[in-house]
Amino acid sequence: MHDHQQDRQQDHQKEKQLKSAVETLSPTRAKLTVEVPFEELKPSLDAAYQQIAKQINVPGFRRGKVPPAVIDRQVGREAVLDQAINEVLPQKYMEALQSNSLEPLAQPEIEVTKHGEDGLEFTVEVDVKPEITLPAYDGLEAKVDDIEISDADVEEQVQALRERFATLSDVERPAADGDFVVMDLTATRDGEVVDGAELTGMSYQVGRGGMIDGLDEALAGMAAGEEKTFETELVGGDLVGQPVQVLVKVAQVQEQELPELDDDFAQDASEFDTVAELNDDVRERLGRGKRLEQAAAARDAVLEALLDQMEVPLPEGIVTDELNSRRQSIEQQLVFAGMTMDAYLEEQGQTQEEFEADLERRVRDAVAAQFVLDEIAKKEELGVDQSELSQHLVRRAQQSGQDPQEFANHMFEHNHIPELVQEILRGKALAQIVEAATVTDGSGNPVELKNLRPDGTIGEPEPEAADAESDTAESDTAESDTGESDTAESDAEDTTP
Repeated sequence: MHDHQQDRQQDHQKEKQLKSAVETLSPTRAKLTVEVPFEELKPSLDAAYQQIAKQINVPGFRRGKVPPAVIDRQVGREAVLDQAINEVLPQKYMEALQSNSLEPLAQPEIEVTKHGEDGLEFTVEVDVKPEITLPAYDGLEAKVDDIEISDADVEEQVQALRERFATLSDVERPAADGDFVVMDLTATRDGEVVDGAELTGMSYQVGRGGMIDGLDEALAGMAAGEEKTFETELVGGDLVGQPVQVLVKVAQVQEQELPELDDDFAQDASEFDTVAELNDDVRERLGRGKRLEQAAAARDAVLEALLDQMEVPLPEGIVTDELNSRRQSIEQQLVFAGMTMDAYLEEQGQTQEEFEADLERRVRDAVAAQFVLDEIAKKEELGVDQSELSQHLVRRAQQSGQDPQEFANHMFEHNHIPELVQEILRGKALAQIVEAATVTDGSGNPVELKNLRPDGTIGEPEPEAADAESDTAESDTAESDTGESDTAESDAEDTTP
């Protein structure tokens, strides 16, 4: 008898448990219908009565001792129900997601369709991760360009080194391209000085560009003691893009004198005794940098080869949000670089429409890559330990120019740690498929990735150490390859000067 009674109690309990049904609106959007029996709502309802009883004053009753029937008359049963629903609904929403194996991607749209003595019923529409069927991802093939280092590349680096050791001397002649001037700048609009648009005693190389349009043209031919006014548009501040008048006053014109490129210079400017040794070292350093660039291109190419084999449904809301975030980041970088969007597009040889199309393509690829790498990480049962999380926190802090401890505190306080863990997992997933891929350069030679060190050299570590180092090196740059929302900067760097 006891067993039958226990079975009936369990069946009764199951009937009273949360019921939820899911309707697939699209591959990336679902509609949940959730039913919560009154027994599940009652504890929150009782808590709401107790809380309201402590907040209202009713003659004849001590604060906190007001009975529910009196609260119903004073406040209304509906208000109490609303408070109970607000408490229980988020929890039941999460339970419904888990029971239906849904991963939400955005804030849900929730509508309460029934509430009262019969319990609670609500519907939820939300963007969800699509179901992805992975193709074989071990043994992907990709090609990248050859590493090429020209004599001109080496000369450019050596020239930059000579300029670092150059001296400046005052001259009486007018300024020409390559000269330095010490100048004052004042921008005015309608006769009023623009706030924050005054510079005094600034040293600037004529012809360098990157400040404001028209400055180099105005400075050419000016001598010390002369001033000139020209019209331009501001590239920053509240009046960005607005026409202003700029007064430039030249205090000094200075000629740059470069040191002779000889063995004495090599000894002064480097650890080497001869120019030949200096040139060899520059070429080697360029090679290491090019090797890292080639490795990044290899990661992109392998990921692209995988994505080309798949159709990944994308939620348009997520794509739109990411597009807006990256566009804003690019615009901020252009302002920081002192360049207008029109000037940038002209330099890139792109129209606004071409720029937008290219940005949208890259965003869609990045979002798709996130979904695919998440699925690979889950399939391979990849994990993250505490030291990996700590290292990742430090790298992210350095990238954003913040103190590592303050950055970590912020991430913990705002519950961003799961996002960082996911970034690490994506990096590991990418490292795994890249390591298993066959990547060749334009000449058909295999590209060494497994033993590539962070400084661009090729190491010969022990097998286990090689695996760990490869994972670390490739994970470091995986965020930029997979298009994290917090790493829009890296994609912006690809599109800004």
